[in-house]
Amino acid sequence: MTGENATNLRYRRERKRGSSSVEALTKAQEIAFAPFTFQAAGVLLELGILKYIDETPASIGDIVRDCRVSEYTVSTLFDVAECAGIVACEDGKYTATKVGQAFLYDEMTRVNFNFVKDVCYLGASELLNSFQTAEPCGLHKFLGNYPTIYPALTKLPPQMQKSWYEFDHYYSDGCFEEVLKIIFKDNPEEIFDIGGNTGKFEKACLAYDEKCKVTMLDLPENIDRAKQNINSSRCNFCGINVVDKSYTYPKFCGAVFMSQFLDCFSKEQILYILSNICENMADDTKIYILEPFIDNQIFRGAAYSLTHISLYFTCMANGKSKMYKKSDMEKLIEDSGLKVSSEYRISSHDYTLLECVKA
Repeated sequence: MTGENATNLRYRRERKRGSSSVEALTKAQEIAFAPFTFQAAGVLLELGILKYIDETPASIGDIVRDCRVSEYTVSTLFDVAECAGIVACEDGKYTATKVGQAFLYDEMTRVNFNFVKDVCYLGASELLNSFQTAEPCGLHKFLGNYPTIYPALTKLPPQMQKSWYEFDHYYSDGCFEEVLKIIFKDNPEEIFDIGGNTGKFEKACLAYDEKCKVTMLDLPENIDRAKQNINSSRCNFCGINVVDKSYTYPKFCGAVFMSQFLDCFSKEQILYILSNICENMADDTKIYILEPFIDNQIFRGAAYSLTHISLYFTCMANGKSKMYKKSDMEKLIEDSGLKVSSEYRISSHDYTLLECVKA
């Protein structure tokens, strides 16, 4: 008996010994068919069927009539959705379960689902090539030969762009109130926001303190867009590619803020960015790094989501970065000539704010 046949026979024998093996096989099938489950949930949402049965438990005939779909469509989707725990049936009437209601009413679930559906789904097919080449092959195949997704953001198809920005803003915006209280406790003369994107943090700073000055640093393409959203003499703009050595970093003072920014880069790139900040900052400048570290989450679902977001970075964003552990970031901070002086737990989405100074 060959080695492979012996392994298969041993696995079949082990499978019969207890429920744990049956559970493992069930989990394996769920993973194997996960793309279909995902798409089925999307269709139920798009057709309004999930919303319909949550408002009024209904038979298949009711749904066919009122949602104007075929019996085949409803019965096939419900076979899948019932197995997946999205819908339940009692006395011939279907209704949405708590899982189904999460897709309807939970903002985090909606944002995550649309982000994966509109931004990541097709590109995920290029995951192997992306790992092998350290390039975002999904981006290249489906959107164009951009070096990363970031200079392409303003050129994305409307629905994809909407889902990307909703995803990005959902997680960071909820942290601003807590973060601003911490940053402004020392009355910094100026705040430098690196990776400001559309300028939401800049607007929050300007509203929080009528005397503060803010400088937004980002790619020139994103700066052009942010200027359309901000009209204030207290806000300055600096177009820069922070990993391109042809650009010169400005001199930093007061406070430097980076929200969900460093996870957009490889470890080598992060070290380059932090080292440049350290080299160009005044001695009393404070650096604030806001990240949802995967090893600092209370809920398993949050850690699960973050680890999978890393795959978006692999196939769509840049091919090199990921969501990091806090210990990884602390090592990079130390190697750059900085040190963590304080750590804050930001309640919104279990974020961590690291306050850093020159070592």
